[in-house]
Parts: sequence; structure tokens; C-alpha cells
Amino acid sequence: MCAFTQLMHTFIFADMSDDSDDDGTASLMTPAKLAQLKMRPQAPATPAAWLDQMATDAGSGHVRRLVDIRKQLEAQAGGPGCQAVASTLEALHTTLGKLDYTVVQPRGWLARATGKGKEEAASFIAQHGRIGRAGEDLADEVRALQKKQQARATGLERTYGEVSAEVQALEKIMDQGARWLQDMRTALKTRQAEGGDAATQQQIRQDTARCELLFARLKQLRAASSAVQQAVERCKTVTRSRVSLGESLQETLDGEWTGWQRTVAALLEEVTATGAITQGVGGAREAQGELEAALRQAGQACRALNTQEQALADEIAALQEPLQAAA
Repeated sequence: MCAFTQLMHTFIFADMSDDSDDDGTASLMTPAKLAQLKMRPQAPATPAAWLDQMATDAGSGHVRRLVDIRKQLEAQAGGPGCQAVASTLEALHTTLGKLDYTVVQPRGWLARATGKGKEEAASFIAQHGRIGRAGEDLADEVRALQKKQQARATGLERTYGEVSAEVQALEKIMDQGARWLQDMRTALKTRQAEGGDAATQQQIRQDTARCELLFARLKQLRAASSAVQQAVERCKTVTRSRVSLGESLQETLDGEWTGWQRTVAALLEEVTATGAITQGVGGAREAQGELEAALRQAGQACRALNTQEQALADEIAALQEPLQAAA
């Protein structure tokens, strides 16, 4: 076995063998390796073809597994997650803006005589009821969002682990391949300097071509590995944004929304009893302003998350190209 064949055999054997612990007593069989055992390609007809295939197929089993994992990631992490929340936020903000405190301010004797004050009091109470229902809708959507995030997180953590196992295997192959290329190119320079007959020169040219094949292969693997890791990092960033949005919305419900309800409750009692508000309007308006500001901020957070989610979906979809090229 020539030096080239020995080095290449060592490299490809490392690709197909198990990852072992330092003491050599335990090993990790990844899904890609199991797939390789089930779907071994037919051996090339000649030694030269065998070496060429080793140079072009290194790590292909791991990449094929990553192709499948990409589909999992797309199903688990892709798509918008806050559209329903955004809609209920907008509905609550719009409904809240229609509440008119002036209609239940104390009026003159004519308004009292004509019963207009009672009509407007009833209208105020109805408006408050619509706001309350919109707030309940928002609370329901926030709970649904948080529940969905929890379920999604479990699947994503498992997928991250699978990605990590395959990427680590590819990194090992790429490290070994880079060392092999360095050693083989050094050996080729020595052989070229020594010269030799036509057969020797032909073998040097073939070995040089195989070095280039492996160089191209390692470049493919690096592109695929890098793209996968970038997609996973973006996915983690989006996940953090989703969690942050859920927490922020819950704080708004517990804070500004509850504070406004508590402030307006006293006004409702007064309106129900007398048909008009004589005090406390300033505090209610202030609480409403704080709530509206919180709702606007939450709406901006939803739009920002939607942009992040779209970028994530695009990146996961684009991941197919480098993976397919290296599979």
C-alpha cells in the first residue's frame, strides 16, 4: 500500500468509525453512522476509483442526517409565533382608545331632565365591558403562546443535541482531513523533487488530483457545517426573543392592565350609582395612558419578532442548498 493509500485509508476509516472515549471502551453511534451501516454504497471497481470516492464522499452520512434534521428544525422553529397575540393586542388598544370619559362627566339640569346622562352612562359601561373582553382575549393568547413555547422548547433542545453530534463528527473528519492534506502535499513535493519515470510522474499527478478532490470536499463540509451552526444560533436567538415577548406581555397583564382595571373599577361604581363621574378621572386617564403605551411597545416587539422569525425561516430553507451539495 503506497503512502497516499495508507493516509487515505486512515482518513476514511476515521470517518466511518465510531467516536470513542479516551480509554477506548465506549463509543457513540450517531444516526448518521447507523444509516451508513444500512446503506453502504457499492464498492468502486478499481483502487483508484476507491480512493477518489473516499475523497469525494467523506462525511456524507453525517450530512445526509443533517438534511433530515433540517426538516425537523423547519417544523419546530419555523413560521410566525405571535400573529394571534399581535391581533389581540391591536384589538385591545383600539377598543381602549374608544373609551370616552367625557360622556359621564357631571352635566346640567337639561341633560338630567332628558335622561341623556343615563344613556351615556350605559354606553360607558358597555364600552368598558368590550375592553374587558378584549383584555381577556389577550390573556388567553398569551397563555397559549407560553404553552406553545414550552412544547416547542422540548423538541428544539433534542434537535440541537442531534445537530451537535453530527457537527462534532464532521469537525473531526475535517480536522483529520486537513492534517492529511498537509502531510500528503508535503510528501508530494518531496516526490516531485526526486523525479522518477513516467509511471511515477503519472502517479504523482493522480495523487495531486485526489488531494484537490479532498480539498474541495472539505470546503463543502465546512460550508455545510457553518451554515447549520449559524441556523441553530439564529434559532436560539429567536427562541430567546419569543420567551422575552411572553414574559413582557405577562408583565403588562399583571401590571398596567391590572392597574387600569383597578382604577376604573371605582369609576364604574360611581357611574352605576349616579350616572356620572365626579372624581378619579385623572387617575383613570393616567392609568389608561400607561396601558396604551405598554400595548404599543408590545406591538412593536411582536413586529420585531415577526421579522426575526421570517429571517429564521429563510435561513433554514436556504440551509438545504449547502447540505444537498455536500450530501
